[in-house]
Amino acid sequence: MSALLSRLTALPGPFLLAHGLKRWLLAFASGAVCVLALPPYGYLAAFFLGIPALVWLVDGAAGAPGAVSGWRRLRGGFAIGWWFGFGYFLAGLWWIGSAFLVEAERFAWMMPFAVTLLPAGLALFHGLAVALATRFWPDSWSRVVVLAGFLSASDWVRGHVLTGFPWNAFGYVTAETLPLAQLASVVGVYGVGAVILVLAAAPALAVDGRRQAIAGPGVAAVGLIALMTWGAVRLNDTEGLIDASITLRVIQPSIAQNEKWKPEKRLSIFRSYLELSSSARGNDEAAATRRVYVWPESAFPFLLTQEPEAIAEIDSMLQPGEVLVTGAIRAERNADGVNYYNSIYGILDGGTIVDAYDKVRLVPFGEYLPLSNVLEALGLRALVNAPNPFRAGYAHTVLTTGDLPAYLPLVCYEVIFPQIAAEVSKRPKWLVNLTNDAWFGDSAGPYQHFAQARFRAIEQGLPLVRSANTGISAVVDAYGRPVEVLAPFVVGAIETPLPAALEPTVFARFGDLGYLAIMLFFALMFTITRFNLSSRHN
Repeated sequence: MSALLSRLTALPGPFLLAHGLKRWLLAFASGAVCVLALPPYGYLAAFFLGIPALVWLVDGAAGAPGAVSGWRRLRGGFAIGWWFGFGYFLAGLWWIGSAFLVEAERFAWMMPFAVTLLPAGLALFHGLAVALATRFWPDSWSRVVVLAGFLSASDWVRGHVLTGFPWNAFGYVTAETLPLAQLASVVGVYGVGAVILVLAAAPALAVDGRRQAIAGPGVAAVGLIALMTWGAVRLNDTEGLIDASITLRVIQPSIAQNEKWKPEKRLSIFRSYLELSSSARGNDEAAATRRVYVWPESAFPFLLTQEPEAIAEIDSMLQPGEVLVTGAIRAERNADGVNYYNSIYGILDGGTIVDAYDKVRLVPFGEYLPLSNVLEALGLRALVNAPNPFRAGYAHTVLTTGDLPAYLPLVCYEVIFPQIAAEVSKRPKWLVNLTNDAWFGDSAGPYQHFAQARFRAIEQGLPLVRSANTGISAVVDAYGRPVEVLAPFVVGAIETPLPAALEPTVFARFGDLGYLAIMLFFALMFTITRFNLSSRHN
């Protein structure tokens, strides 16, 4: 035991003693290692390596000579947090550079700036979080609670400030461990992140002494086992819940982004949708139910409402009672010209468009250009190939196309925002996510996107139907379990009944209140510990 304790005590030495550039590089490496816990890798153990390393780096900064003053602590903590965040986001978001190579002759020069500047900007949130944690850094076990609390808060702020960008929030490191991810049904992805952060940080206490050598890893192990057991029981509680009255036909055409808008490809692309959809004919069992076709984001390489022949062919494809839910670019003429929207149409047999939803949360620099007057003067423009930048829709809304159960449409990355479901007045029965991940090629991006979409199903207790141009298309049940999946770049279709919705989850009922309760508990633990330490010193 003493030999093991000696080894554990020596383990953090390089992190505690590092300073300057070495400390920053270790922080960068710690953040990059944490990315291995995210999809498509799913090595949760990597998170339990990277976070303890961060604790030890802050230990070294908070206890360094001259670091007693508040300013020095803040500055040292910010540097560690920023380098940690830069490593985390650079390793986790490098794939965004693929979008700039679709039209390389126009946008390739922007790729190095995007790949580095976006992670550098997002790292500011982690830098501020670790700076504040360092400012209040206690010489006790509660420092892991302080770090987890501030890092988790930075995730929440990042997901809400300005338009928000919660991509790869810490809770998503549990995405490949589905029983653990079930906690999202109670406290949402931010709550999962807070819990997994404190559990991952706890093993860092093993070097504090003989008692902590057992307590730190012990708390992490017991916490993980308890949550995994609860999640497994929840998953085992229901099998095969479906809405047998509806058959889904989810289409994945796998059209290369650099081919999609070529005029000579318009007809062949449209026909590929029709062929993949019509190949379901002859299925007598499915014919006895209502069939819903689901096509991906901006499916048509033209404006559908201006192509009566295309509408006529859709009418021919749809049998009485059938519905098409599809992405499309919508144009609206006004006194100032034409506005374009990234939309979802609900189309009934007869070719009648009866529902439309316009995407509310547009992708900065992709679908619109922030500070356009300034940035366009520098030669920048939005990536999406449209005559003008997209306009944002007015509000999120629930659709009921024909007599379908109510569904919440989410275009592309709208699915990464947990709060959207709370912004609608009516609870839907299922979620529809239409996307075009062709921009990001064969990279980690589509896997991360799919994982975050599955979290929305877990949080809300609602099935998710996802059509992605190049994948990953899937039907996911209300527990986040994939029922059917099409891998990236597979041309094909999913045909399956619609999974049933559950009763509203705790998160669906109360939103972030569960997460707030966790944060208040962290604050209470820190306050009590600090009070006890002050009493002892007095």
